[in-house]
Amino acid sequence: MRKMFKTIEKEAEGIIIQKKSKFIANIFYVENEEEAEERIKEIKKKYYDARHNCYAYRIKTKNGIVQKQSDDGEPSGTAGAPMLNILEKREILNIVVIVTRYFGGILLGTGGLVKAYSDSLKEALQNTTIVEKEEGYSAEIITTYENINQILHILSTMKNVKIIKKEYVENIKITIEFSKKEYEKITENLTKNNLKNTKIQNKKEKIIKLQVH
Repeated sequence: MRKMFKTIEKEAEGIIIQKKSKFIANIFYVENEEEAEERIKEIKKKYYDARHNCYAYRIKTKNGIVQKQSDDGEPSGTAGAPMLNILEKREILNIVVIVTRYFGGILLGTGGLVKAYSDSLKEALQNTTIVEKEEGYSAEIITTYENINQILHILSTMKNVKIIKKEYVENIKITIEFSKKEYEKITENLTKNNLKNTKIQNKKEKIIKLQVH
């Protein structure tokens, strides 16, 4: 079974004003907790003069989904939890959202806070693209000038194989990303077509993008 999941293609920002309070949502794609925590530190440093920097994140790991949220001084359950709830309902993973609030002098109440933090996250999500990703590999194909056209044709006929880079030196190095189920097909095609002086090297696990929604 392919382990696909939804995430964001790139970082984005969403800003709303609620009764003179300014809410700035920043969302980032992350691959682990360390990256998420680093992004949180970056935003807190950037907006050091703000009253609150609330956050939530959901990350796919080998042991399951890791989730964490913080109200950062707001009334309990009014910031981190509603943002995490949105990410859960939309089934978005490998994302961290940090919402910075500059207080405008007017109290919003618990309902107003929940709406403001939720709406700022929704605004940020509208400013990016939701994509599907899955566990896959990156690797390099080393080949000769004689074989390059045939190899490029083979790769172009295969789903979920993406050419990242081509380097033309003494030999040719093609860096590719591909889903796990495509690996055997790639090696089989290279063998079947009797492509001499061609090899695959530096295969590494990598989360790869599949399709855009």
